[in-house]
Amino acid sequence: METYKRLKMRINRIYYLIIISLISTITQAQIAKENPFTLVYENAITKNKKGQVNIHPVTYKLNDLDISANLYIPANYDPSKKYPAITVAHPNGGVKEQTAGLYAQRLAELGYIAITADAAYQGASGGTPRNVDKPQNRIEDIHGMADFILQYPGVDTERLGALGICGGGGYTLKAVQSDKRFKAVATLSMFNTGLVRRNGFLNSQINTTQERLQQASNARAIETSGGDIIYSGVDGISDEELAKVSTLFYRQGYEYYFRTHAQPNSTFLYTTSSLIDLMAWDATDGIELIDQPLLMIAGSNAQTLYLTLDAFPKATNAKSKELFLIDGATHIETYWKPEYVNQAVDKLEEFYKSNL
Repeated sequence: METYKRLKMRINRIYYLIIISLISTITQAQIAKENPFTLVYENAITKNKKGQVNIHPVTYKLNDLDISANLYIPANYDPSKKYPAITVAHPNGGVKEQTAGLYAQRLAELGYIAITADAAYQGASGGTPRNVDKPQNRIEDIHGMADFILQYPGVDTERLGALGICGGGGYTLKAVQSDKRFKAVATLSMFNTGLVRRNGFLNSQINTTQERLQQASNARAIETSGGDIIYSGVDGISDEELAKVSTLFYRQGYEYYFRTHAQPNSTFLYTTSSLIDLMAWDATDGIELIDQPLLMIAGSNAQTLYLTLDAFPKATNAKSKELFLIDGATHIETYWKPEYVNQAVDKLEEFYKSNL
């Protein structure tokens, strides 16, 4: 009798798991139907409609890797006409479906053909090991977006602009130094990844630079000898852990990436060995090579503002340059908060219209 009861309970448990699995599958299918492009920002495109901005997922090769990108096409697009174009580089840990997609869509609404791509080794793009985060790769990603968009029907090759957000902003500053296909460059909440990885956020780890370089060197030694890939950073956070994060920038970042705007391909993990390259790199090295018009946007309350304020005066040869502060905005709030996004987009519209 006892055996029969246990068997019945086991069968009921199996039925329960099957039902839960079916519900999950149906739910995921419904979500995919309602959000086929997996965009996670407000007012994102869910269906391409005639007479409106359209989105086209594309894949192209860059150094033998498959790069996953989204093209945003203006309403009533006519390939026989000429359109200015913008490349949008995403933040560290981010992917094209988050804030980079939001700004690309808003730029397309203004008449630009915009492209945003997942970095190589990250997101939906190819490359192994996963989540390598080396500056030379991120810079090449921006060159690669330019390669692709400049061949797209209707793009005016003499009117290409660049926009970089957070870490993508630092890499954009570097990419345009030598790539003169870009005629105007803008950054939003620029993050100098090399400086922060080297000195710590707000220069909080200057005393441990050599120790962390040794850890990165050890990680590479393990990798190259066939051992495990060692990662730094985080890939998820509990509510209890989130409540203990004292730095506003990181707390809001975790809320954005792991709660309000989570996207499955987004992660804060990166290979520890990447620090060998990151910690010896700086977004402002050679910044005097920028001779294009430059716009740098940041929130007045952003804890990362010091990075923009450090870079801006060093761009001594920019054809013109402007620092625009969004009053009251923090770093992460410029990613999504409508009143701050609107101010940033209005400024970008003014800038690109004058310089492209």
